[in-house]
Amino acid sequence: MDLTIRTAPTESQPILDGIEADLGFVPNLAATAAASPALLAGFDGLRRAAAATKLDPVDREVAGLAVGIVVDNRYGVAFHTTRLANLGVGEDDLAAMRDGRPPAGSRPAAVYEFARAVATGRGKVDAAIVDRLIAEGASTSEMLDLVTECAFATLVGLVDNLAGGVPLDAFLVPRAWPAENAESS
Repeated sequence: MDLTIRTAPTESQPILDGIEADLGFVPNLAATAAASPALLAGFDGLRRAAAATKLDPVDREVAGLAVGIVVDNRYGVAFHTTRLANLGVGEDDLAAMRDGRPPAGSRPAAVYEFARAVATGRGKVDAAIVDRLIAEGASTSEMLDLVTECAFATLVGLVDNLAGGVPLDAFLVPRAWPAENAESS
């Protein structure tokens, strides 16, 4: 059920107001989560925490996309693909990641591999994967910030999957995943 600021439970309304103030609109995923004020509060808190990291924006979105693929989250995949395209990531790299393959470039590939390992291993990441990310210059703080993004992307995936696929916001439709879902969104 997609709710609006006016139709959401009273406890969810100020949270939706804050999301709208931050983003200029209420994303469909937040509107869906609004049926549970507790879930929406968790969603918003984790969204704000992930946004407050000092991660390179491309690293953050690569991690979100990697997790989205793992958890089969069509909303998150469309969102992160859109953001990465807006950040200048090329179509070949976007296609590779959407197909479950790492992008070109050693740092984005290491971030992608790390985020996939976090999601598939439920936090149990092989030391070689961590070492590869460290070799690419990632600090402990950055790795933990990547975990924050992975947690947020997982939450988005849980909501999207439980809802049976949250309708994509209009700006996400061109990046629907899989591509054949573009017409049904």
